[in-house]
Amino acid sequence: MGQGTADFRAFVADPSTHMAGLITLMLHSLNIRAVDEADSIARTEMFLSRRPYEIIMIEEQLAGTDGFAAIRRIRQSEGHPNRLSPIIMTASAPSSAMIAAARDAGVTEFLRKPFSAQHIAMRLDAIRNAPRAFVADDSYMGPDRRRQERPGKPHRRSSDEKRSA
Repeated sequence: MGQGTADFRAFVADPSTHMAGLITLMLHSLNIRAVDEADSIARTEMFLSRRPYEIIMIEEQLAGTDGFAAIRRIRQSEGHPNRLSPIIMTASAPSSAMIAAARDAGVTEFLRKPFSAQHIAMRLDAIRNAPRAFVADDSYMGPDRRRQERPGKPHRRSSDEKRSA
């Protein structure tokens, strides 16, 4: 994923058009040429409802409470074109509570500002090389929040037993 293709589409949502432009330039340096941008949750939801994206990057300040609700709506809507799309959240000074809230809303990866194109490439490679299953449950929908399977550890979900059988 670190190297884009002609049909690879990215979406950047940031309240600062300057920062969105910088992130777009970083994505271009990774050969990801098709990048759409938005500076509000309303515009973000409009873009995301129209076409699928291979990667979505959203700034925590834009996300806020409404943004976390928007991410949950995307993840919970079976017909949404970006339900399964990886979402990378960015933030300048993330607290552990904010990171947990983002994870619980369905965010796939997290990037702390300032970051470089290399940091984005590392997150894209992590998404490509270690994809996590999509979990659809009554209380959560999004990528499996566990980062790794640990051999010999007891299963923590009833679905784990089904997968290992």
